[in-house]
Amino acid sequence: MNGSLTLCLEVIFWFALFVVFYTYLGYGIVLYILVKLKELFVKPVKYSLPASNDELPEVTLFITAFNEEDVVDEKMENSLELDYPADKLRIVWVTDGSDDGTNERLQTRWAGKATVHFQPLRQGKTAAMTRGMTLVDTPLVVFTDANTMVNREAIREIVLAFRNPKVGCVAGEKRIAVQAKDGAAAGGEGIYWKYESTLKALDARLYSAVGAAGELFAVRRELFETMEPDTLLDDFILPLMKGYIIAYCTNAYAIESGSADMREEEKRKVRIAAGGLQSIRRLRPLLNPFRYGVLSFQYTSHRVLRWSVTPFLLFALLPLNVAILLTGGSPVFYGVLLVLQVFFYGLGYWGYYLSTRQIKNKLLFIPYYFLFMNINVLRGIRYLKKKRGSGTWEKAKRAEK
Repeated sequence: MNGSLTLCLEVIFWFALFVVFYTYLGYGIVLYILVKLKELFVKPVKYSLPASNDELPEVTLFITAFNEEDVVDEKMENSLELDYPADKLRIVWVTDGSDDGTNERLQTRWAGKATVHFQPLRQGKTAAMTRGMTLVDTPLVVFTDANTMVNREAIREIVLAFRNPKVGCVAGEKRIAVQAKDGAAAGGEGIYWKYESTLKALDARLYSAVGAAGELFAVRRELFETMEPDTLLDDFILPLMKGYIIAYCTNAYAIESGSADMREEEKRKVRIAAGGLQSIRRLRPLLNPFRYGVLSFQYTSHRVLRWSVTPFLLFALLPLNVAILLTGGSPVFYGVLLVLQVFFYGLGYWGYYLSTRQIKNKLLFIPYYFLFMNINVLRGIRYLKKKRGSGTWEKAKRAEK
């Protein structure tokens, strides 16, 4: 009887380990191999911008903001320095619910430089985007956050990516500003985004990036679809709603500071995890490989597993390992695996301990942040139930520059 139980537990253990490995490392390896194979036979098409600025399309730089008085001036200065003809670039702020000095600042110091659409009622970012888009008439719309700064060439690079008629969305790159004394939040987030950016670039080279970062992405106006107002990840759902190709543009990037501390980072990660679970339900058609082919494979491998079964399987590995040993599994082999697991959790805890004392050790940020991310996926389930029907959320405070 014990032999059968042990075998059953071993099958579950190795299945769980395979899924965890595939989700976080294996998919990246498979993706890299597929990209190299594809590019042996299909060479990327190179596009160019029109020779004359007169032929460039009009673009709206669309900024949603809630109480961003502290960054209005810096954001406007950054926006006006963008390398794109001034008569072709419109700067629009949608500031629903703002009750600080955001609107006054924009309408006094920056009068004539930006259009401000304000309503007193705060309904959340997604509702603000939907309302604002009814007032936009340029063929291309670039969404960016108020607290992120965009590189000077970003708009031209995004427009260049849209020269491919198959592209419906362009995802810019998110970069975390490196500070001399990054804590675990900023350090862990920075490491995570470097890896994530690599995967996104490979995804795009294979077929399409999977989602975008809200700090900087663009869509063709005619492809914009109204989203449910309680949508938590507009930057993920919007680009994928119709299954069109999302180009990933590393030469267009937005820079922001990491979260001020792990408590603030937790707010962000829990909301993203909840939004991911919400997205899986609302983007169910993308799970059909017969309809969406490669995109379905990418979406499932890169996103769905991370936001659904993988965190549960990750945390099941330790008790499964113990159960196998107790029911007669190889004490040497499974004993070593148990020690390795305990050691990894120990490194994660040590990283947590150091972070509470503001001690910098980026090597330990990796196991700590990895476990932290997965724990917050589980917390996201409760958050989603709590926030059902509401599109508002508390933004995480960012580290000081």
